[in-house]
Amino acid sequence: MGATVGSVIPTDGTIIPAAVGVDIGCGMMAARTSLSAEHLPDNLAPLRSGIEAAVPHGRTDNGGPADRGAWGEPPKDAQDAFAPFQTGLKDLCADHPKLNRAAARAPRHMGTLGTGNHFIEVCLDEAERVWVMLHSGSRGIGNAIGQYFIALAKDDMRRWFVNLPDANLAYFPEGTAHFDAYITAMEWAQDFAAANRGVMMERTLAALAEHVRPFSVEDAAINCHHNYAAREHHRRKNVWVIRKGAVRARLGDLGIIPGSMGARSYIVRGKGNADALHSCSHGAGRAMSRTEARRRFTVEEHAAATEGVECRKDDGVLDETPGAYKDIDAVMAAQADLVEIVYTLRQVVCVKG
Repeated sequence: MGATVGSVIPTDGTIIPAAVGVDIGCGMMAARTSLSAEHLPDNLAPLRSGIEAAVPHGRTDNGGPADRGAWGEPPKDAQDAFAPFQTGLKDLCADHPKLNRAAARAPRHMGTLGTGNHFIEVCLDEAERVWVMLHSGSRGIGNAIGQYFIALAKDDMRRWFVNLPDANLAYFPEGTAHFDAYITAMEWAQDFAAANRGVMMERTLAALAEHVRPFSVEDAAINCHHNYAAREHHRRKNVWVIRKGAVRARLGDLGIIPGSMGARSYIVRGKGNADALHSCSHGAGRAMSRTEARRRFTVEEHAAATEGVECRKDDGVLDETPGAYKDIDAVMAAQADLVEIVYTLRQVVCVKG
């Protein structure tokens, strides 16, 4: 809608809500621990179960009160993380009451994973050091904000008699009330997404601690968006840069580029390529639709493709099987002028939404 996944779009004096998308602030977080592979238990199934118990994931009950992917009563760490967002959300709903329903669920989504390609992984780098890596965004409230403002932008285009080649290119001009409202809501959702990843990281590290010897986090955690917009300066202009399925890669920026649940992932450092607007890809990307993946692959093929990884091996995750994704090594080779590889990771535990 408005942009393919893997787009980097600078806009001058406008913002396109559909190009940002509905999973506003979706991104990655990774942290390296002081542990090595030898410190992990031989049987990783209890560790996966511990992570799954610590972080709600998936979606049931159509997102209702019995949804297993949300908290029934949020724990204190999730409540504390959500507290700074309450005033902004209250103000947003006062101006846009249609967001009230999603807003009521937002506290229950802080510190939860979601569905689809969102995941939590325990990984090993080239030196067999243990990492925790995860992928998620702004959950239901980000989706609601995205859909609401996309519809509002389309209404504005009709009211102003602006004819676009695609309705999903509907935009808000700078200086209008809807532009200001969207930027405020979008930035709120991006901050919520980053905080959400932070809570999940702490809970995952705590789950890991129950199965291994005492450890510390050695590298500062990387927490980066790959569905978002930010005000930046490029080509002698201040513009809004929309990255949908792309990571900022200014000179020295650290980023995370994951493969599939059976392939390598990469911690990278940006080269500051101006032609690419200081950006790089956000991952392997799908090679086929979810429907096609479910049709094409069997559970047996999925199990073989994820051999050595403690993860789900049932038909519920066939749409996420490694063969449904592009070759991450080819993706990395194609962007050698955008980033340099700092660490190469392979997962040993994967929790899928």
